[in-house]
Amino acid sequence: MNNGYTGEEALTRQLDGELRLVHEAILLVAAHGAPRVLVAGLRLGAQVLGPARRMADASGVRLVPLWTADEEHLDIRVEVLEP
Repeated sequence: MNNGYTGEEALTRQLDGELRLVHEAILLVAAHGAPRVLVAGLRLGAQVLGPARRMADASGVRLVPLWTADEEHLDIRVEVLEP
């Protein structure tokens, strides 16, 4: 089911959604709401990683990429920077 979106539109929506998940995790950790958050199963990890790193750097948190064994999916751990 494609919900009426073209392949490119669907890909853009998925990328935006995955970036939004990572951004929310970064905001939560940066606000000291949690010491770390794991965002798991990102399908567009290669495309998400660059922008996610920039967001993490700008927010003063650490981003740790964790590729799955098959390297098809990416989990991202966001954590507080140690003083």
